[in-house]
Amino acid sequence: MNKTLKLALAAAALPLGACSSLGGGGYGFSDYSLVRVHDVSVGDGSLVVAPPRPWNRHRPGFLDDIRVVEDWTLDGPLLDGISFVSGLNSGHYLIRQRKTADQQVPKFRAEMTAPDIAAMLESLYRVRGGAVDFRTVSLKPRPFLGANGFQLDYEHLDDDELWRRGRAVGAVIDNKLYLIMLDAAKSHYYDSTLPDFEAIVASARRR
Repeated sequence: MNKTLKLALAAAALPLGACSSLGGGGYGFSDYSLVRVHDVSVGDGSLVVAPPRPWNRHRPGFLDDIRVVEDWTLDGPLLDGISFVSGLNSGHYLIRQRKTADQQVPKFRAEMTAPDIAAMLESLYRVRGGAVDFRTVSLKPRPFLGANGFQLDYEHLDDDELWRRGRAVGAVIDNKLYLIMLDAAKSHYYDSTLPDFEAIVASARRR
């Protein structure tokens, strides 16, 4: 996303408290809907999570309007967000992109290792997210959805000159990618939303 688009998204996200009360109710014009504190299906419905407090659901978002992808935010997409990938099939992309584009985000492949997926996510931020600097802080094994998964911690600087931190927890199960990602402004917002992220990851289960 370029800076103009990011600013437009931020402007749309400012009245989140009001917007979230309108989602799904048939009133107003909002891309946001309120996610309440209970079990909720995300993406294509094959992944279920339980947020510890209300969040705002937004679709489409950073990754795209692909059916298996869903985005949430508390304070607006410029400040914080959680993305869910609920079973991306092998041979598919996380985003829609033109085949003629000079820079491409790689397809997900079922045989990808954790470092391969980390490299795919880095290319996503550089190609689609406008990151001018991306740093992998750590990559380590972590159980997820009852499988041998991974945890990727990273930082990136975007063209709006704001450093952001992220954490991705995922696993390849039955040749599909399941992933939950937190991305937030490094100053304050990452630390304030990390407990929510960890609670959501701990609650995650496949339907």
